[in-house]
Amino acid sequence: MNEFSGLTAVRKSLRKSLRARRRALSSKERKLYAEVIAQRVDGWLHLRPSWRIAIYSALPEELDATPLIELARRRGCRIYLPRIDRHSLGRKMQFVELGSRHRYNRLGISEPEGARIIGARWLDVVFLPLVGFDARGVRLGTGGGFYDRAFAFRRWRKAWHTPQLIGLGYSFQQVEHITSAAHDVLMDAVVTEKGVVRCATG
Repeated sequence: MNEFSGLTAVRKSLRKSLRARRRALSSKERKLYAEVIAQRVDGWLHLRPSWRIAIYSALPEELDATPLIELARRRGCRIYLPRIDRHSLGRKMQFVELGSRHRYNRLGISEPEGARIIGARWLDVVFLPLVGFDARGVRLGTGGGFYDRAFAFRRWRKAWHTPQLIGLGYSFQQVEHITSAAHDVLMDAVVTEKGVVRCATG
């Protein structure tokens, strides 16, 4: 087994155990934590009308971002949702302004059908789903690599780190260490029901 295969196997095992813990949450806990985390985000960042914010449409077992989307709308933020461009080479992630029409992609994720797309570099804040994370900001996702490819430009910056990349998750999803891969883009912070975890880049 080479180094890459070993890393993949370790991540697969960790992903499986963390997803099992996430699925074990009751619907009442999910609803409560989603609302608490939305309030913690607003209390920390003080969402502003001029901000261009990307937020995800959650899968059933992911932390529900709906309360945060509703709060950001009330604050007057411009909200964008990710969409996988089926016609691009490498299936790139796009960010489309939130509208009334949507469809479900092959992964069962709700995606907007609008045409108002913004480049990833021009977003102010991006809220990311996650399976696991560590204090350095290494994010364990579902394994598709879409966010890492979309924000790969951040790996080469020394001082300018916009947009801010902020994970949303439950406190039990924090682990002591996740071995990073060469393509990983670090997060600036993670917001859980217990508070804000500022990562190494943040």
